[in-house]
Amino acid sequence: MAPGNEKYDVVIIGGAMIGSAIAWFLISNEDFNGTICVIEKDLTFEFASTSRSNSCIRQQYSNELNVQISQYGAEFIRNFKKLIQDDSAPNIILQNFGYLYLSSSKDSEKVFMEDQAMQAGLGAGTRIMSPAEIKSDYPFYNVSDVVCGSHNTLNEGYFDGATVFNWWQKKNKQLGVTVINDEVIGIDTNEQRSLAKRVHLSSGKIVECGVLVNAGGTRAANISRMIGVVLPVEPRRRYSFVFDAANPLDQPLPLTIDPSGVHVRSDGKYYVAGCPPDDDLRVDYDDFELDYDIWENKIWPALFHRIPQFDSLKVVNSWVGHYSYNLFDQNAILGPHPKIANFIFANGFSGHGLQQSPAVGRGISELIIYGEYRGLDLSPLHFNRVIENKPFIERAII
Repeated sequence: MAPGNEKYDVVIIGGAMIGSAIAWFLISNEDFNGTICVIEKDLTFEFASTSRSNSCIRQQYSNELNVQISQYGAEFIRNFKKLIQDDSAPNIILQNFGYLYLSSSKDSEKVFMEDQAMQAGLGAGTRIMSPAEIKSDYPFYNVSDVVCGSHNTLNEGYFDGATVFNWWQKKNKQLGVTVINDEVIGIDTNEQRSLAKRVHLSSGKIVECGVLVNAGGTRAANISRMIGVVLPVEPRRRYSFVFDAANPLDQPLPLTIDPSGVHVRSDGKYYVAGCPPDDDLRVDYDDFELDYDIWENKIWPALFHRIPQFDSLKVVNSWVGHYSYNLFDQNAILGPHPKIANFIFANGFSGHGLQQSPAVGRGISELIIYGEYRGLDLSPLHFNRVIENKPFIERAII
């Protein structure tokens, strides 16, 4: 090692939710006795997907593995205080208002029913509701154009993801994880291009690594490009609006996914709604421009149609977040590169990063420590599928 260089057993590029989860699951595992460094360019995390998430969790996926990933996430949230091993840690409440997907066609009804059978077989509480059943449980909905709904209130809803993230950061620091506030600008491999050897930082510092983890969020493709690998991940905007209702509902509003593409849920005494832009394209990493017209022209009309009681609304807050969008199949890309064996991906979560972070943090840590998965087998999400052009499809993307 050259004079002045630093060396760590595990170097994680990106310190937001996924990077912090991997670091915590590593450092808190008694079978791991190595050193960890997290490199993060912005320790305020102001524009990270983590900070601009709606912090929800669901089991209503079309893919069995994604259901199981979220089930472990719910288990982790329920047992957070015990697992974090700190008496001063809070209990994290999972608000089980659930998700309610609404179908307006026979085709989507068929998909809902297929997915419900699979989810229920894994222990999820999903049930298919007729329009009459929806109206009985939630009288405020207009169900005139609804064929059915898919609903689950078992370990499904939203949680305080920011507190989980803050505690992972706190415990990582206490347990000896080094955090470097800097930006990776280059990665060296050995001559055979079989191992990542070191990273170069914008400050001029060089950090050598045993294992290198790409947890770079929306910038993950830039990191992979430094080792000559094309990663199909890009930033895409997602809009969120918090609003007050002059005529509030007299019961909690599940996270409702309308056929229009608009979603809405209770948020304390307010409500939060969102949607993708109509032209859902790649944006620049620093493009957080809010399209206010989308509230007037898309979100509010959809809300009023579905919930006529929402006839008078006032926006009290709004923001833009970025999905780390996986163009290939909208599923996470995980695991080692097939040739550069110590370069590990944890990317492309397409809006599911917070809810999948416990399972991914645990899984990647197992891979590093044991060379295999000991909880959930996450190998179907490995990068190889991109090379082999074998998408691991997830239909239920919001």
